[in-house]
Amino acid sequence: MPISTILREGQIPVKIYTDDVDPKALAQLANIAQLPFIHSHVAAMPDVHVGIGATVGAVIPTKGAIIPAAVGVDIGCGMVAARLSLKASQLPDNLRPVRTAIEAAVPVGFAMHQDGPGVPNSAIRALAGGLDRIVQRHPAIAKMLKNIDRTWAQQLATLGGGNHFIELCLDENQDVWVMLHSGSRGIGNVIGRYFIELARKDMGKHLANLPDRDLAYLQEGAAHFNDYVEAVQWAQDYAMTNRREMMRRVLDALARPLPPFALTKEAINCHHNYVAVEHHFGEDLFITRKGAIRAGEGDWGIIPGSMGAKSYIVRGKGEPDSFCSCAHGAGRRMSRTQARKKFGEGDLAEQTAGVECRKDTGVIDEIPGAYKDIDEVMAHQSDLVEVAHTLKQVVCVKG
Repeated sequence: MPISTILREGQIPVKIYTDDVDPKALAQLANIAQLPFIHSHVAAMPDVHVGIGATVGAVIPTKGAIIPAAVGVDIGCGMVAARLSLKASQLPDNLRPVRTAIEAAVPVGFAMHQDGPGVPNSAIRALAGGLDRIVQRHPAIAKMLKNIDRTWAQQLATLGGGNHFIELCLDENQDVWVMLHSGSRGIGNVIGRYFIELARKDMGKHLANLPDRDLAYLQEGAAHFNDYVEAVQWAQDYAMTNRREMMRRVLDALARPLPPFALTKEAINCHHNYVAVEHHFGEDLFITRKGAIRAGEGDWGIIPGSMGAKSYIVRGKGEPDSFCSCAHGAGRRMSRTQARKKFGEGDLAEQTAGVECRKDTGVIDEIPGAYKDIDEVMAHQSDLVEVAHTLKQVVCVKG
């Protein structure tokens, strides 16, 4: 059950699954609750923290409208994980070659595959037609991404930057897992930004009536609503394909530095920044999960910690008040700028001890100390999920 509920006069409730909420995040949640098309209540997961317009960790049920900024610009961002038939004892003592093999197979940051797409032609064909339809109706999208015809394809099976990562982990049975976090790359970003701005323009003078201009919405039946639904679904499909193809490349790369292995757990591939049509509280609704994953009864999910902390493979319990949702990770406690001011390379080395990873100033903003305690987050959502496996990384490749 929710730990607390905020309710202001004239607003629907916000049910919060933690007692650790920044005042600015509370204000954002209250803003969302003012919108006239919210159904029943808003849910806030234990990793809740301030976002752009809509709070990260929010589950927003809407009837007849979608808020593009709540879905965000990393549309379809999420996780994939798979268990290998290897035990910890079979890993080499020196894990640096494992990390370099992964880095050689998957471009990170702004890099992309230079010699054509890094995925089978079938994956490209499955996505190409949908993007062509979107760009034909909204040619401005093509102008927002340099060399769009080449870039979107060559960024498939690439990691990106920020908090995206690829990890080799060990579970409580000393089984080896591969886990990675990424989304819809540059094409998802421009689709998100384009429709966020379009929603603001479509609202015109009514934008001034919103508590935050980043809560501009597209209403069902309006000129661009169906186009956004199609575009956001395409970007979510792209993100799912991106993770699947990255996992394929990582597994191929690991075949060289590791002993022969097979998969013993089918890959779990789940979004945590997305919108979907679901049935809750007697209505078919648009459910926007901004930093939350679906946790319907029996649903498999992945809840990662930070680059030096534990992660969890979970099964959902289907808690109705959370709209069958749970947290998507530890959740940031401080901004990237604050983390860079507070911590140095020595702190990073200490907090990532035992993990083969970068330990330089370029990733200090991702230091574990910048995040909430993942164990506290998990304790607050025992009604939402049950833990199936607890993972601890031994290799981490950052974007």
